[in-house]
Amino acid sequence: MNRGLIRQQLVGQGPFLIRTSDGKEFPVLHPEFVLIGRHNIVIEDAKDLLDIIDPLHVVSIQPGTRRKAHKVAA
Repeated sequence: MNRGLIRQQLVGQGPFLIRTSDGKEFPVLHPEFVLIGRHNIVIEDAKDLLDIIDPLHVVSIQPGTRRKAHKVAA
């Protein structure tokens, strides 16, 4: 995918799931956790770690599912 197409796919509140050509999956909680540069895409995960991938290796971006909040028993 090219950068413009990736930007178009990351519209909305999220979450999203980015898949790459080697079969890896990168969950994206919100589009603000993705930086699209000229040659790389940087994704921040839930543990505040960064994944750097080449946009040419992105094969799909799919909407994810939101996790349900657990209710605390009173």
